[in-house]
Amino acid sequence: MYGIVTRNAEEVEWPEFDVGFYEVKRVTGQHGEPVEGAVNLVSCFADTASAATEEDVVAVDAAGRPATTDHPALDAGHVCPSDEGYRNGLYEVIEACARASDGVRLDEVGFPGSEFCHCERCEAAFAESEYEERGTWRASVLTSFVAGARERVPGDLYVTLHPDPYPGHLRERSGIDLEALAAHVDEFVVPLYDTAYGTTYWLESLASGFADRLADLDVRLGVELYAVDPEVDALADAAETVAEHADGVYFGYQSGNARAVLRRWDAEAREGVEWG
Repeated sequence: MYGIVTRNAEEVEWPEFDVGFYEVKRVTGQHGEPVEGAVNLVSCFADTASAATEEDVVAVDAAGRPATTDHPALDAGHVCPSDEGYRNGLYEVIEACARASDGVRLDEVGFPGSEFCHCERCEAAFAESEYEERGTWRASVLTSFVAGARERVPGDLYVTLHPDPYPGHLRERSGIDLEALAAHVDEFVVPLYDTAYGTTYWLESLASGFADRLADLDVRLGVELYAVDPEVDALADAAETVAEHADGVYFGYQSGNARAVLRRWDAEAREGVEWG
């Protein structure tokens, strides 16, 4: 299965692709309208605008620093995943996406890093919870959020993962418990971005690592490639590499290059005619 990730609604209808992910809510906080026929994509807790303007919802690290773009470890602002008001707002966005088209993809689901979140809300919630270990509590916060999204999405539910398949790393970094989330998710999507794809061995390592992690779970694996800067030949090599391990290969933010890859493969598959 091949697809695209796009901000251009008309590209979702291009016939070369099996699926089109359309960005409805971006990490900037900017919103758009869901598109019929797309798998509408929602950036959940990465929201630079909300983190910058709503002090009561921003995530806070152990040193008391807010998760804004001024934080040395972050490129985008992040909202605390335990804030009920913000979560309910996300559910409204997800419901709107599901009304437009059955499938929905959730991006930026986790905490922004291992040191988050230590806001007053999280400190109180952890203290009052049944959990003795903070990492288990963090995972429960995210699992409950995804379970709530599952109830609102009638079609396939996709969740984006940070590209680290090593056991325990996702849970430590962002609170993602793969086994727990797999009960609610149809496909995990792993972005493996590079501006050139001059080598592919690392793609093989990461894609096969995730394939091994998900082998015993009833969930598909998708790999997303960056299609803007790489040459078409390099992008095609990258796609062939990850296709050996993934159920879906998706091209991000340059659908023209993605279409060129598929058309090249189609031409190469056709039998030539020799004259002479």
